[in-house]
Amino acid sequence: MWKLSWVARMVLVIGAGALLLTATVVAVAPRVWRIANAHEEIPVELPDFADLAQRTYVYDVAGREIASFEVENSQPISLADVPDEVVDAFLAVEDNEFWVHHGVNVRSLFRATLSNFATEGPIQGASTITMQVVKNDYMAGFDRDGRYKALQATYAVRLEKQKSKEEILERYLNTVFFGQNSYGIGAAAETYFGKPVQELTFIEAAFLAGLVQAPSSYDPINNPEQSRTRFLQVLERLEDDELITEDERMEVEETFVLPERVRRRPEAATERTYFTEALRDYLLNRSDILGDTYEERYTQLHRGGLLIHTTLDPSLQAQAERAVLELPANEAGIEAALTSVETDSGAIRAMVGGTGFVPGQNEVNLALAPSQTGSSIKLFILAAALQAGAQPADVVDGRKPCTLPNPGDPNEPTFTITDAVDGGVDTVRSHTVRSINCAYGRMSQMVGLNRMVDTVYRMSENPYLYEGQPAVEREPIQPFGSFATGANEMSTLDMASGIQSIANEGVHLEPYFVEYIDDAAGERVYTHFDPGTEVLSRTAALRAVDVMKGVLTSGTARGELADFASRRPAFGKTGTQDSNFTAFFVGATRELSTAVLVRDPDRYTSMRNIPEFSAVGVPRVQGGTFPARIWGAYMENVGLEQFDLADWDEPGRTLRGPARLYLPGNECVYEIIGYEPAPTPPPAETAPPAEEGATVQGFRSPLAPPATEPPAPPPTEPAPPPATPAPTPVTTTTAPPPAETTTTTTLPPRPIYGQVESGTTIPPDVLDPNAPLPSVPLDRVVSPCNVGPRP
Repeated sequence: MWKLSWVARMVLVIGAGALLLTATVVAVAPRVWRIANAHEEIPVELPDFADLAQRTYVYDVAGREIASFEVENSQPISLADVPDEVVDAFLAVEDNEFWVHHGVNVRSLFRATLSNFATEGPIQGASTITMQVVKNDYMAGFDRDGRYKALQATYAVRLEKQKSKEEILERYLNTVFFGQNSYGIGAAAETYFGKPVQELTFIEAAFLAGLVQAPSSYDPINNPEQSRTRFLQVLERLEDDELITEDERMEVEETFVLPERVRRRPEAATERTYFTEALRDYLLNRSDILGDTYEERYTQLHRGGLLIHTTLDPSLQAQAERAVLELPANEAGIEAALTSVETDSGAIRAMVGGTGFVPGQNEVNLALAPSQTGSSIKLFILAAALQAGAQPADVVDGRKPCTLPNPGDPNEPTFTITDAVDGGVDTVRSHTVRSINCAYGRMSQMVGLNRMVDTVYRMSENPYLYEGQPAVEREPIQPFGSFATGANEMSTLDMASGIQSIANEGVHLEPYFVEYIDDAAGERVYTHFDPGTEVLSRTAALRAVDVMKGVLTSGTARGELADFASRRPAFGKTGTQDSNFTAFFVGATRELSTAVLVRDPDRYTSMRNIPEFSAVGVPRVQGGTFPARIWGAYMENVGLEQFDLADWDEPGRTLRGPARLYLPGNECVYEIIGYEPAPTPPPAETAPPAEEGATVQGFRSPLAPPATEPPAPPPTEPAPPPATPAPTPVTTTTAPPPAETTTTTTLPPRPIYGQVESGTTIPPDVLDPNAPLPSVPLDRVVSPCNVGPRP
């Protein structure tokens, strides 16, 4: 019985063992089979290296580097361009068995793996150069647990099967981090030693190799003591490997000076400027040259290794920076800004945004800052009026004060100009040269304020001013009654862009910063092209040029620019804001269109009685003072070699005689429809004297002194009634008592005026640039509607 029980137990044990073995074999066999046949499977491949981040370089038209853009300082270099002693230094410090292992140093890895399993502290190193490349390129974001090293080793072995040793070493030297935002040996050589890789010494390369283990801890600029300790360890290792002698090590320890500041190569040293900052903003926010989205543009600009060739002319820029020094330094903080574009291309050749760009302190670019323009806005009104058919000899009422409609502002239905020069009833040419506000206030509304807004946008379109621009980005141009006095704000870029449309004979070319761009491989990826847009007829533009030449020769800028204009063909317009807060001069030659602004960057400092300005004879800053002076100083010496200094063609004869321009609803047109008998005048000795210079409704009384303008010819219709012809004045003498005599005068009959239907306003929907202005022959009587004509 006992034996049977023992046999039964043996059977059960053997059976259970068999079942266990069978289960094990069933479970393990497929895995064993796959392992045994692994040589027949295609190995998993790592993806190719991603493109390296590269610094973007910016150049002026002379090929001089003026800026660079980067997020991480990365300057890739070919292994063939790295000196052998630099390679030797890195291998000695980082991986002295690099050329013989297959991606992993087994002994070091085994030791590090045991250490990492045994502790929860920092993971031990012993990474080969190949393993560091794997970490940088393929393992970002991986959990740094006990499996990390094994996986890193696996990837390293795979990488060595896919890439040559030279490719792996080149990748390492171009991606390893050295601190101070420097990625790769090219960036590190510049950051710490201010030189290219080719000029590094063996010891300098060894110092850089020592930083790799802990770039922040061993940073020589922020942690010099720890950095020196690490460097001494590196020197000892070089001595142990017999790469330097003991004497050489001791000498280096005594003489080597740790880097103390971040450096740039002398030939590549650049400073941020108003132009380069405007360029950066343009490429990121105001164009799609570098991509459709902001993220694409940012990546291309800061990591794409682009070569951007700009429009900046270094000689013109230097001349502009000298010219703004014509504005004396002053305690009030008044500064000057200038933008100059090439007339026949729109290329921005010079830009001065103020006294000097200082990061974090003085970054406001006054050249791009919208400012009230004063009368310089009249250049747009003149161009629009001439485009609509007005002639320079046409007559406009420029008398002050003038009260005008203000359709753009429902809170203020009228706008009155009182503080201005009285221009009388005179020609468009004369009003322009003298900058008569009431004449141009009326002209702006004769054109139509909405059409004026449209004209400004078309003539000045640029990345910073355009139709439909969001109000959060820029306040739109408004059709206010104060349009002609410069209430809308424009920048020097806007104004230079606008006058360029006139100087280029009616063809607008949008101002631009970039001529062409090459990618990191040297392939052309962008070339600027703009065929231009005709915004004015050539005839209208040439007439505007001809009229505004007078501003320099005999008008508001003659004091500073008459001599210049006698030697070089040029035209322009002055402008001064109320209370002298801002002052502009905007002018052009055939070669360059340039706008100058003078103001306080804080906007509201009146430029009156500034001691430093009064000392040089300018108690009030106006467009014809410092702005015109700076413009002349800049334009005086530019273009003498590269430009031919040609004049514009004459605009040609007009096809009609002068007309009287008027503003419907504000001015009314009258004609004589008859006469009424004159009242019997009082005796001559008791008659009141005639009012000197009396002028009424555009019609001068016969009692007034001679007119300063040609009198209107007599009306031809309707004729006076036959029964009451206009008699000639007759003088009669009666026979009084012998003691005295009395003389009486009989006056002609008074004319009766009738108002001619001429409309009541300018339709706001008229935007056609060629729609004619309201006008009548010069022999018609035009007077303010609220007064009516009087003899």
